[in-house]
Amino acid sequence: MDILLKNAKAYVERGHFVEAVHIKGERVYAVGGIDELLQSVDKDVVKIIDCQGRTVIPGLNDSHLHLAMVGAVMAQLNLRGSTSIGEIVERAKEYLKTHEEAKVSGILGRGWDQDQFEDECRPPDRFDLDQVSKDIPIVLYRMCGHMASCNTKAIEMLGLDENSEQMEGGSFEVDAKGYPTGVFTEKAASKLRSTIPSLTIPEYGEALLQAMDYAIEVGLTSVQSNDARSVTGDRNEYMKMVKGLYEEGRAKLRYRHQMCFLSPEDLKETIDSGLLNDMGAGNKLSVGPVKLFKDGSLGGRTGFLSIDYVGMPGYRGISTMTPKVMDEFVKIAEEAGIQVITHVIGDQALEETMDSYKKYMKPGNPNRHAFVHLQLTSNEQLQRIKDENYVVEFQPIFLNTDSHIVEELVGKELASTSYANGTLAKLGIPTGYGTDAPVEDCNPFYCIYCAITRKDLKGRPEGGYRPEEAVDITEAIDAYTIGSAYCEFAENEKGRIKEGYLADLIVLDNDVFTSEPEKIRDTKVLLSIIGGEVVYEAEGFL
Repeated sequence: MDILLKNAKAYVERGHFVEAVHIKGERVYAVGGIDELLQSVDKDVVKIIDCQGRTVIPGLNDSHLHLAMVGAVMAQLNLRGSTSIGEIVERAKEYLKTHEEAKVSGILGRGWDQDQFEDECRPPDRFDLDQVSKDIPIVLYRMCGHMASCNTKAIEMLGLDENSEQMEGGSFEVDAKGYPTGVFTEKAASKLRSTIPSLTIPEYGEALLQAMDYAIEVGLTSVQSNDARSVTGDRNEYMKMVKGLYEEGRAKLRYRHQMCFLSPEDLKETIDSGLLNDMGAGNKLSVGPVKLFKDGSLGGRTGFLSIDYVGMPGYRGISTMTPKVMDEFVKIAEEAGIQVITHVIGDQALEETMDSYKKYMKPGNPNRHAFVHLQLTSNEQLQRIKDENYVVEFQPIFLNTDSHIVEELVGKELASTSYANGTLAKLGIPTGYGTDAPVEDCNPFYCIYCAITRKDLKGRPEGGYRPEEAVDITEAIDAYTIGSAYCEFAENEKGRIKEGYLADLIVLDNDVFTSEPEKIRDTKVLLSIIGGEVVYEAEGFL
């Protein structure tokens, strides 16, 4: 059945709104005035939805997150908002009391941030977590996922002692005798995950569906999700499982795979096998880019810089991939016509990644190789991104935490040209917004609020952090819709409410184009439509 939205304020493009939208099948058939559109519909086969004057925008598209992990984290120990190490210990003790399976398998948690602690601003260590238990492994990841704390049992399960060598692409802190303290970063932190049983592939499927329900409720209609290998271990089996969910009709959200590979050889073998050609499902599930990691996180002090961290002479973070290995990945992907997107936090990570891209990409970057996060930059690097036609998948929501620590970690000079979403817009660099969830909540309106105010979610600092980098609401909505669509070569298919585009749109309880910023942060979705199908309806709206 066709759908006709009437009495709407439907956003088409900057400065252009219409009062009615006619949806036929899975696409927008026409937009315009209600009298005009009523003449072209068969009233016997159309469902008319009165939007009651509400604002309607294209469905929002998160350009980079980890949706399966969002679902998985829902069942783990949630440490967001912890204000001290003592609170973490007490939360873990309470979790152990209420989760029988944890008494056998161990405790896996996520969400602490030492920069938010009100007492000691340090990561928890094994002595802290041994207060919870010495008999089961306890592994608690920082909110960014690039640093983890564990108890002594987990260290023992990894077979580490005072004679153990550091791990390539990661590190673990040691005491005066050389024994691990229980604080791990990057690839070393990833090793800790093996001490606690992982979800099975079917369990990841259920977790993914649960996360999809939440994503749709907060306004997402598309996601570009890095779960294959990055989160779920067995990339190929995970992708087969996801395809099954779509073929069974259980998955409603549009989903594009961002895939990790163990090595360049793994990538080459997978391409040659033809597997990637068979992992899509209609226009709702698609296979996307190769995802690489060049460094860590700012809060974890593992972002790879061109200068020393403040107060840490000789330390510039961690490069998690050598230029040689990155070159091999980029060369293989470029020859196969596959996009590469790379996690870059520090300015040196960005510089080396641009160099690798430049060596092998065709003029104009037709495969749209991209940078994910792009936090710490110089003005010269931003101009180079423009000149070489790279794409950016940016997370304004990172200002929620990083605006409070960036200057004290990297100094005022580098900080003054970083987190530059306003400059990206002024230079016309193709940019899609996202959240990196579960690092931050995948609610897009939190992210939009940070982009337009340059404040954290509590409204700090007054006036915003480097407010000259703020964008207006239209720019933010475009980055979350047509901008994210560009990141996945879909800008002619979705991201606009125009004739012929996929009918992915949401009805809001708030006119984001005219309201105060605080109301934008708290915006709720009243109705979500994906491909002409109503997939979410707030209670009492229709």
